[in-house]
Amino acid sequence: MKTFILAGLMAGLTALPAAADYTIIAPAAPGGGWDQTARTMQTVMQGEGISPSVQVQNVPGAGGTIGLAQFASQSAGNPDALIVGGFVMVGAILTNASPVTLADVTPIARLTGEYEAIVVPAASPIADINGLIEALKADPGAVSWAGGSAGGTDHIAVGLLAKAAGVDPTKINYIAYSGGGEALAAILGNQVTAGVSSVGEFEEQVKAGTLRLLAVTAPERIKGVDAPTLKESGLDVQLQNWRMVAAAPGLTDEQKAKVSADIEKMVKSEAWQKQLADKGWSDTYLAGPAFQEQLAADIASTEAVLKAIGLVK
Repeated sequence: MKTFILAGLMAGLTALPAAADYTIIAPAAPGGGWDQTARTMQTVMQGEGISPSVQVQNVPGAGGTIGLAQFASQSAGNPDALIVGGFVMVGAILTNASPVTLADVTPIARLTGEYEAIVVPAASPIADINGLIEALKADPGAVSWAGGSAGGTDHIAVGLLAKAAGVDPTKINYIAYSGGGEALAAILGNQVTAGVSSVGEFEEQVKAGTLRLLAVTAPERIKGVDAPTLKESGLDVQLQNWRMVAAAPGLTDEQKAKVSADIEKMVKSEAWQKQLADKGWSDTYLAGPAFQEQLAADIASTEAVLKAIGLVK
């Protein structure tokens, strides 16, 4: 009898699905937001026993669209393959007229969000956001902006700011850099008038006094961040850069459900929540049909903004 029960238990155990050895594509160079997201996922998923082994691969270029294309073609049907992306990728797909879009993969969930920050070098004569807006109105082309890839969240933020200030968005002098490090070097080197990126990207330099934080794109002041919102300055601009995770195309319903369950377990863990708090990321977790609807709405609104800026016809 004992032998029968033991055999039954062993059969039940072997029927359980094995934990996946995930590979996460970060479609950007090391150190940026997508890379940080992928490596935070790696740490938490391994630490929480969600996956015994998680590998991160960087495939940079063209606002994430190179990594996206590679992922879609090489990982089809692989339930252990993931890719991180987000708002920047949505804009890059439209700007680059990418033949591969998010419709070619399996979006799983939105994970995190960060508001944008507008900074100037500490030595800049521009003391506040009003001074920057005055300069922009006087001569839009004379005000140069450093940020991430063309059509990304940083570019959109500048376009929305110009529009809210009554400046033709197509006249903005936006300089796109492939990585946050390059953009930061340009700002610190006084090669541009101002810089735009997520609040966390500039945090160390602002605290060190090498950058002056003028404003943020949050709807209200951010706790621990000494800067007004654009709305406080009379500019009706609110923008949050969000990041997501997607699975490979061609998965079965069962495979998609398993990936979704693993991601949900990750985002609800104390370890993940601690990582968000430490990094200053907002928990914007959204999955299932609600995420699909929000993603479609974000793609449509991004296209409208990029048309206003003149990057998409």
